[in-house]
Amino acid sequence: MCSELHRAESGTQLLVRLEGRSSLKEIEPCLFADEDSPVHGEILEFHGPEGTGKTEMLYHLTARCILPKSEGGLEGEVVFIDTDYHFDMLRLVTILEHRLSQSSEEGVEHCLGRLFLARCRSSTQVLLTLYSLETVFCSHPSLRVLVVDSLSAFYWVDRANGGESLSAQEATLKKCSQFLEKAVREYRLVLFATTQSLMQKTSPAAAGPPSAFGPPGAAAAADFRPYLCAAWQQAVQRRMFFSREDSRPGNQFSLVSRHLKSNCLKKHSFIIGESGVQFC
Repeated sequence: MCSELHRAESGTQLLVRLEGRSSLKEIEPCLFADEDSPVHGEILEFHGPEGTGKTEMLYHLTARCILPKSEGGLEGEVVFIDTDYHFDMLRLVTILEHRLSQSSEEGVEHCLGRLFLARCRSSTQVLLTLYSLETVFCSHPSLRVLVVDSLSAFYWVDRANGGESLSAQEATLKKCSQFLEKAVREYRLVLFATTQSLMQKTSPAAAGPPSAFGPPGAAAAADFRPYLCAAWQQAVQRRMFFSREDSRPGNQFSLVSRHLKSNCLKKHSFIIGESGVQFC
């Protein structure tokens, strides 16, 4: 554990090192304006159906974080937890190659040296992985971002294993959520986690017209129905609703960002090309 690893280091020394973690103000100016940039300890949820660009956005933000400063990146480190075995290393390498002014194997390797990848097959593995990563959180002051793709991967399995007891169904995810909330706050990280749209309101008419909920495209936000445990719902500070714009020509997507405290909605459109996400 962290306390054992840094037995010779005082709490003050550890705090000084973690305070040195730079903000994520520049991780994506098109998505996060100055006043909207993620702050240390913030938890952001990417929510939407499969195929709406959530994982591609994670690749985009990961690349922005691990690219060197000379290439417009943050030169920071990322922990990426892949729960559904969808992580595509070749895809991330392709994005990095397109964004390096002088693409080379050595340059890509330097970027990937800032990435910690873990794969999990169950919610219990996710929890154990988080516990084991605490030493990484402590010993890597360049670590900026923690990614979980996806947090809802084992929802139905956990429900089946928990029997008729809701508390048993949610027990492991509740512990994961509590650990994540504590870890990102104490170690000054930002968490990006994806969740699938498994539950929706049964009557679209009951939600009212989309225009009543802010900018065009905000219907997904109005239709959101929380289904993960209360501990996760309480931990999230910002939720982004992803959707595919089938009415538009080309490979275009949109997301609506909602600050849960202010309930402020902002819409962003983007396309996904060979070089990754490009905002419109």
